[in-house]
Amino acid sequence: MISRKKRLREVYVWELPVRIFHWVNAVAIVVLCITGYIIGNPPAIQHGTAPEFNYWFGWIRFIHFVAAFVFVINFLVRIYWAFAGNSFARWPNYIPLKKEQWRGIIETTKVDVLLLSPKPVYDIGHNSLAAFTYFGVFILFIIQSLTGFAMFCVSTNNVMEPFFTWLLFSMGGFYVVRDIHHIAMWAFILFSVVHVYLVFYHDYIERNGIASSIIGGWKFIREDLAEEYETEQKQKVLIERQKNIEKRDKGVLNLERKE
Repeated sequence: MISRKKRLREVYVWELPVRIFHWVNAVAIVVLCITGYIIGNPPAIQHGTAPEFNYWFGWIRFIHFVAAFVFVINFLVRIYWAFAGNSFARWPNYIPLKKEQWRGIIETTKVDVLLLSPKPVYDIGHNSLAAFTYFGVFILFIIQSLTGFAMFCVSTNNVMEPFFTWLLFSMGGFYVVRDIHHIAMWAFILFSVVHVYLVFYHDYIERNGIASSIIGGWKFIREDLAEEYETEQKQKVLIERQKNIEKRDKGVLNLERKE
């Protein structure tokens, strides 16, 4: 492999909040898909004689609702970290606003989807195609959350009930919202299968520890790319310091003028 001929360096990519988000999100999605499928298509099983078994479907719904709140809160924390995290976690990575990102999407598509090139595309964080896909998944998060709460809140007396009732009826009613919610569940399942496959695929062809990085945070990056990244970070720090100095000098100058 090409990557084996290059010297590698450890780079701390995924911070602890990002890793926690990933695994909490993974567990929540698995629980939500299993319980959601049962709620949407409940099996005809006989009730047992034990009292704790007689309410089995109620427990399924309860677990689904708890997992849903964990899912939403976890997502909100991730949105915050998209502004507070390191350069690999920030929101500009997920929206292709630069030409380099679109070139990365095209090149990665050739490798991963069309299989037109055997040469992998190396990125320290998410590659551009994966990042843009995650942005689409984040949109799916919002759709799933809104449709889920619309069905949940319409039968409650909580403060958000009027809004979600309006949302439910504006989208065509309960059954339309339920179908959207159900289709989105299968989209999550499909994404999860493809995601796991591509993680191990890239881990094999790039030899960069991408699978283990979501546990420990470190990836093994080609030395030339690591040096390029470190140079960019140093330049950003210098630019930020220069801006702070200019702001401070401007503030001192304005204060002197007032005096």
